Amino acid sequence: MSIDRFILKKLDHCHEEHTRLNLVKLFKLRIQKAEKEENRNLRIG
Repeated sequence: MSIDRFILKKLDHCHEEHTRLNLVKLFKLRIQKAEKEENRNLRIG
């Protein structure tokens, strides 16, 4: 299972607000990192 799927699965089942916020932050960081990598690859290619 990919880390993204793991985070989404945990978000789906998590009821503790603080943990949910941390999971959302982590997921946002992963999205931003992927966007930066994609933009870098577009400039190179």
